[in-house]
Amino acid sequence: MFNLRSIDVNIEEETAWVHAGATLGELYYVISQKSKTHGFPAGVCPTIGVGGHLTGGGYGNMMRKYGLSANNIIDAQFVVVNGRLLNRQTMGEDLFWAIRGGGGASFGVILAYKVKLIRVPEIVTVFKIGRTIEQNALDIVLQWQYVATNKLPHELFIRLTMNVVNSTVTRTKTINATFRALLLGDSQRLLSIMNESLPLLGVQQSDCHEMSWAESVLFWTEFPLATPIDTLLSRTPQSIYITHLKIKSDYVKTPISRDGLQSIWNKMIELQATTLTFNPYGGRMAEILESEIPFPHRAGNLYKIQYATGWNQEGNKAIEHYLDLIRELYAYMTPFVSKNLREAFLNYRDLDLGINYQDKKSYFEGMKYGIKYFKNNFYRLVEIKTKVDPHNFFRNEQSIPTLPKSH
Repeated sequence: MFNLRSIDVNIEEETAWVHAGATLGELYYVISQKSKTHGFPAGVCPTIGVGGHLTGGGYGNMMRKYGLSANNIIDAQFVVVNGRLLNRQTMGEDLFWAIRGGGGASFGVILAYKVKLIRVPEIVTVFKIGRTIEQNALDIVLQWQYVATNKLPHELFIRLTMNVVNSTVTRTKTINATFRALLLGDSQRLLSIMNESLPLLGVQQSDCHEMSWAESVLFWTEFPLATPIDTLLSRTPQSIYITHLKIKSDYVKTPISRDGLQSIWNKMIELQATTLTFNPYGGRMAEILESEIPFPHRAGNLYKIQYATGWNQEGNKAIEHYLDLIRELYAYMTPFVSKNLREAFLNYRDLDLGINYQDKKSYFEGMKYGIKYFKNNFYRLVEIKTKVDPHNFFRNEQSIPTLPKSH
């Protein structure tokens, strides 16, 4: 699929056709060459492939303003099991619904998406600020929890990442909380918002950097300031990424208490090689109905947690060690995350949630992970799968199953 990479941007229509094998960076670059005031709401890792990102939902730092990538898909080119090439009109609204966040690989082969471009100002503002426990990180994170989702304007997204570092004060391990922001506006407005809503972070003018939207993607990917825009075309991941990576997800619906955060940080310091990232929801994410597309995690969610651990060592012993670390942290987080149904995000494919062995129990195996990814939308996805691919030709470890044959 990576050879299917063409991108056709139409600024007059404010749309783009993008092949599934293109990367997000390639899409962003082409948009930036056509317009200074258009963008697309998707991920901040330029080397991610468009096809998988969009079909799993796709999120980025403009989702509080514009929703998910999948909410901005308006047409598709899709091959079904009999070899027919379909578009939105010929596939019908059910299948079109399913491939916008339901994992298109369960239903056929995605060749291209037509997406709706969004308006961005010529100047946006970003910052990246780190605070350790010794620098009042605990109070700042508590304040962030109460404002990042429900009290900030939709144009502002502040991601929080926490990891274990060496303290320069105590010479022991501590937690560093990093706040990364994107405002669709200028630095004066950002400073005004931060001073009013998150004053404990102490944002200064010198922390804020004004740039184009395309340049902000490079900033969020840890490239230095003034990195050339054509860097977005690179298909080589940034060197900060390690050779092996495991990611898990959770959703938080009520703020975690001071004692809760402190205990989580103590656990992270014990484990060391784990990272937590909190991505705030609210805004447009809370306005869209759970059933509009298969992605159901909407109103009521404060933020999504991304668990991550990475390593460079080879061999099964290293794999098991790091998988055990992230699984232990995930288990420890149980009291703080969504209850009854512990929800999960499809784009962070997590085989710990269940594997479909494609046998007689396929439907029930699929339900284990499917309900976590899609909630009640799982059942509609199964109905559509059974209709368009009744013999389950398109399948994988976590594909949508067909209905049991007794139905």
